[in-house]
Amino acid sequence: MSQNKLHVKQGDTVKVISGKDKGKEGKILQAIPAQSRVLVEGVNMVKKHAKPSQSNPQGGILNQEAPIHVSNVMVVDPSTNEPTRVGFKVEDGKKIRIAKKSGEALDK
Repeated sequence: MSQNKLHVKQGDTVKVISGKDKGKEGKILQAIPAQSRVLVEGVNMVKKHAKPSQSNPQGGILNQEAPIHVSNVMVVDPSTNEPTRVGFKVEDGKKIRIAKKSGEALDK
């Protein structure tokens, strides 16, 4: 199985550009490159039925995020707070991600 490269990383702030949660912004909690999916906080909430267990003795219905496809999110430009495409540039021998709109570096 080939490893897919994503234009986003864990911790990035992204905006959802399509689907039922279009327009919502959130931080990436987890990236799943093998499936080209990301987990965004507060986006694509689903109800999960949990059986009572040692850690959750009550059980019940939990609200949690489900992964969405990476093509449905865009990185938010740190300077303009608008969604932007991601480009790459080599600085000091390191490849860094840059925002296409402002040219600002996305990696610290």
